[in-house]
Amino acid sequence: MDNNNPRLGILLMIATTFVFAMQDGLSRYLADEYNVMMVVMIRYWFFAAFVIALARIKYGSVRRVAATSQMWLQLFRGVLLALEILVTVQAFVYLGLIETHAVFASYPLLIAALSGPVLGESVGWRRWAAIGVGFLGMMIILQPGIKVFSPAALIPLTAALMFAVYGLLTRYVARKDTATTSFFWTGIGGVIIMTLIGPFFWEPMAGGDWAIMAILCVSGVLGHYLLIKCYEVAEASVVQPFAFLQLVFVSILGITVFHEDLRISTAIGAGVIVSAGLYTLWRARINQT
Repeated sequence: MDNNNPRLGILLMIATTFVFAMQDGLSRYLADEYNVMMVVMIRYWFFAAFVIALARIKYGSVRRVAATSQMWLQLFRGVLLALEILVTVQAFVYLGLIETHAVFASYPLLIAALSGPVLGESVGWRRWAAIGVGFLGMMIILQPGIKVFSPAALIPLTAALMFAVYGLLTRYVARKDTATTSFFWTGIGGVIIMTLIGPFFWEPMAGGDWAIMAILCVSGVLGHYLLIKCYEVAEASVVQPFAFLQLVFVSILGITVFHEDLRISTAIGAGVIVSAGLYTLWRARINQT
């Protein structure tokens, strides 16, 4: 496959965001009906099976893919992502898809803000200004609504912070490990923590909902596969701005399927956050050239 094909990479990223948006919709439906712990645990059983199969089929050996001098840090990354997914899906239940993703879109700004103290990277005044603008957008989303006075308003922000730390740790371990090794441990760390806590929250599931769960698991595998292919054919700086399309797809899903309201303040605030995020990505790309 061509490893320098920006157009294909962009198309793959758009497909990835669409699949992940559908996955979020399925997660919200199941989390409305069953305990979130159980839902995420079953997702991770399939995810772990996928990364193990990928290691055996594509790379010939699980041991070779798993080899790392940073095992505990890699495991922590996987655990952190699993817990972040738990928090995010819970946010879907309390706030809905639209408002959750509108706030969650701030995670690139959090990564930029934390990259200095965590990774020792230089963060100039322009990026700090973009971070400030992004948080202003977040206040636009939260302040006008009654939900700002509820602890539920902090759930998607907590998820965004957790995902930002996960992203920073991913960049840190990449100094020694390949993306394949990190991806493998993402699945393993997640399945370990979810298998330890998930069974305590097991509930009987209706036959039709098992079909939805199967679709959710397949969509998760498909989404990660598309993302891997996306980064194989194009640079991350080229395709990453299109990841914000997930907010668009999720908003359409939230309105049409779950009958959520798109408040004007949410739309304006999300626009401000996305604009600030795109500027931050652009500055990062400029600094790399």
